[in-house]
Amino acid sequence: MKSSLIWGKYDTLLADLDGVIYEGKNAIQPAPEVINELQAAGVKIAYVTNNSSRRPETIADQLVGFGVNASADQVVGSAQTGVELLATLIAPGAKVLVVGGEGLRYAVTTAGFELVDSSDDLPAGVIQGFAPDVSWRDLAEASFSIQAGAKWVATNQDWTLPQEKGLAPGNGTLVSAVHTATGILPPVAGKPEPAIYHSAVQRTEAQRPLFIGDRIDTDITGANRAGMDSVLVLTGVSTRKEVLGIKPEGRPTYIVESTRVLLEKYPELKQTKRGYKSGKVLVELLGNKVRVVDGEPKSIDALRAACAVIYNCGLPIHALDVEPALYL
Repeated sequence: MKSSLIWGKYDTLLADLDGVIYEGKNAIQPAPEVINELQAAGVKIAYVTNNSSRRPETIADQLVGFGVNASADQVVGSAQTGVELLATLIAPGAKVLVVGGEGLRYAVTTAGFELVDSSDDLPAGVIQGFAPDVSWRDLAEASFSIQAGAKWVATNQDWTLPQEKGLAPGNGTLVSAVHTATGILPPVAGKPEPAIYHSAVQRTEAQRPLFIGDRIDTDITGANRAGMDSVLVLTGVSTRKEVLGIKPEGRPTYIVESTRVLLEKYPELKQTKRGYKSGKVLVELLGNKVRVVDGEPKSIDALRAACAVIYNCGLPIHALDVEPALYL
């Protein structure tokens, strides 16, 4: 890579983990090699994750196991950000009931709060994150505490969690259960809320950050809310069809099929009389029809050009006839 800056524009890469660097127990290639090469070229890296169940050291060890040159201080998790948010609502050293895993309990105690596990202890705060062993009792004790006046913070509100077998229920479903019992909604620390992005920028001292993620609803929407450019990589949850039809708040700055493109030149979009051209592919708006008039419809360049046409045409997606090859 000739420049230490990604595409000559960015000095810092903020990366999601699930669906970008790994999926379950497997690395998503060539992400480890790409991350290492970017770091060697001088790009600052941070990993921004809604996962609050594990300590930063555990996440960093997993990345190292995939061949990534990573350290715990590069991990910016929703546990730390959630505790920072809770600290603005309750007194220092107050009692906190944790619904979640070891990583969240560690973040709470590191911040100087007292851990409790029962509403009988009258906690001043409740912080809720995902862990596979969260039980009905945990949700019930959180609900009782909140009804008694405890301040409530959620680390994230992801509705689903990518697993090797498919999508499983995420923290959002558990937060919804407590909301149903209490009638209260908590402030949220993780993506797509901007707090965790701001924490990552502060941690890295980034001047020109770029965020990469695989989920439009959390990663890309959150980057937009935080005022930073974003890359949607199609190795995880969000699909071609979803990115074509997304509303402005979830639209990425860049679209890639693989993290490898971070080491390559990103093609410049060129506006034409009736559409946009990316690489060798030309997509035009013909009446209300979005059509590939030159090039391979299933290529990533076709998707980029089609998105540009749709995003700039002024018509809602339901009013457009989009060529099926672009999303099937």
